[in-house]
Amino acid sequence: MTKTALIIGASGGIGRAIARQLNADGWSVTGLSRSAGGLDYGDPESVDRLLGGVESPVDLIFIATGALEIDGHGPEKALRQIDAAALEAQFRTNTIGPALVLRHAARLLPRDRPATIAALSARVGSIGDNRLGGWYGYRAAKAALNQIMHGAAIELARTHKQAVCVALHPGTVETDLTAVHGAGYDKVTPDQAAANLLGVLGGLTPEDTGLFFDWQGKRVEW
Repeated sequence: MTKTALIIGASGGIGRAIARQLNADGWSVTGLSRSAGGLDYGDPESVDRLLGGVESPVDLIFIATGALEIDGHGPEKALRQIDAAALEAQFRTNTIGPALVLRHAARLLPRDRPATIAALSARVGSIGDNRLGGWYGYRAAKAALNQIMHGAAIELARTHKQAVCVALHPGTVETDLTAVHGAGYDKVTPDQAAANLLGVLGGLTPEDTGLFFDWQGKRVEW
């Protein structure tokens, strides 16, 4: 039986690479994004309309959306730089949007076999790992996403006994933004990041649901 995947954010670097690798492995892949289908987190009705048109069951739902800079607002370096509109945009993109997708998870995931739902988070969203401060909006939005994924895992486990629901840190991936904000960090290509993350997902079991893993398969503290 051909496995099926739904990639949210399929036009982005990691999302596109994941879709490409799954296609190469014989999966049937549906990709949605703002440019591919009109999925717009700022328009919740568009999310419900597009997700409502996806046929179940789906073996893998991968939420590959996220943004560090939005509308020209980069990460804050100090409290005085916090801007209400920028903070709202961070939560809309990095928290609320994925949460809207999760509303459809129970219908889309199969109940009679293993299934996975994963969302791209970031290590800087870890409260326990935060030793530098700053980046208030992005950190807070990713921390909120982690909480939503953890709660979703608890709920899904009641009806989808074989499901895995996790947050993932992809490492520092080569993009225009990491060229500016990722100085001093080793970087990987989107294709390598996708291979790493799919490898991690392939090794998880229902005992791992509700947790936060990095690209090496190591647990990240909340």
